[in-house]
Amino acid sequence: MLRLLFVALLLAVGSTILAAQEPSDTNYDETKIPSYELPNPLIDNGGQSVGRDEWVAYRRAEVQRLLEDSVYGRTPSRKLAVRYQLIDADPSALDGRATRKQIAAFFGEDEYRLDILLYIPNKPKVPVAGFVGMNFNGNHTVHADSGIIKRGTEKARGASASRWQVETIIDCGYALATIHRDQVDPDNYRNDFTDGIHPLFYGKGQTKPNPTQWGSIGAWAWALSRVLDYLETDEQVDASRIAVIGHSRLGKTALWAGAQDTRFAMVISNNSGCGGAALYRRCYGERIHHMIKPVGYWFCTNHHQYQKREFELPVDQHMLMALVAPRPLYIASATNDRWADPKGEFLAAKHASPVYELFDQPALLEYEFPKPDHPIHSTIGYHLRRGDHDVTAYDWSQYLKFADQNLKKD
Repeated sequence: MLRLLFVALLLAVGSTILAAQEPSDTNYDETKIPSYELPNPLIDNGGQSVGRDEWVAYRRAEVQRLLEDSVYGRTPSRKLAVRYQLIDADPSALDGRATRKQIAAFFGEDEYRLDILLYIPNKPKVPVAGFVGMNFNGNHTVHADSGIIKRGTEKARGASASRWQVETIIDCGYALATIHRDQVDPDNYRNDFTDGIHPLFYGKGQTKPNPTQWGSIGAWAWALSRVLDYLETDEQVDASRIAVIGHSRLGKTALWAGAQDTRFAMVISNNSGCGGAALYRRCYGERIHHMIKPVGYWFCTNHHQYQKREFELPVDQHMLMALVAPRPLYIASATNDRWADPKGEFLAAKHASPVYELFDQPALLEYEFPKPDHPIHSTIGYHLRRGDHDVTAYDWSQYLKFADQNLKKD
């Protein structure tokens, strides 16, 4: 009964858990955080220290493989045939601010369809930089624009508009592309890997991923890279200046997408918590065993063995962030989102800093955990916003400033 209540609450509010309903073993006491030592990203699998040349030559690949095999699973290397069909193009969308494009990407022998919603600002000279992100409830929910095709969900048009700030993004001169999470792999708390992208990659007789093959986060990250593939074909967009962004479980996804696909020029994780930006070894807020029962399919099944055994993981999340180096990385937290461990998110970014410094990029080593609403904009950006588990206008104001600093051309 308690498990059903916990799952129902997750369905209602995503990764934010109300204090009265949290698992009884949830820790919010900093004095009860166990002593821990983080794996050093600059010590290779043979126990040798590495510098910049070794990081590029082999150590980066070692770290990625450790994360694949122990957390997210390996993404298939096989390429699917794809064809793009422009379904809609409106050069006067958003009261003339933008051109709206809607593209259907068909994979394999038209076995799988992914709908891409793309807004491109009309004022700046093209090609423009932009943001790519996955939405929770359908493309039509990111804005009340009546021209957005409504597919696969009954959520109201514009229901999530506050999380996307479309006009603000456009007015700042950036494009925005988004896709619906459930088109790629349904996040229905009963996922058996039969109704998403996974079956297109199964071997003969296979019905589910193997223990070190990708879960849903891996599939969602794969899809974000496929959006970038399309943007490389669009002359109005500069695909070399694209930031990948995500919130909550999709913040975990954005980090994994940016870690694997170095074509993303910038990576943004908003309130991603456990399995995302927060350090596992702090055992603060959400932990692995809290996730596995309701949403273990987010990860490879090999990850399940680390429930209440975080210290046995060969990695921690600072190593995930290190894979983004030397590209700009932004991590954001919220004061009321203790479940996502804001301090653990900051510390993971700080412990990724030595890899950034290999590339002579300033990071977070010299900074302490900031007060709310005091953002840090180094090559690694961080802010702790007052408020709840959400994406707000304040968050976007920081991301746009960070993008101006790192993606805008002189």
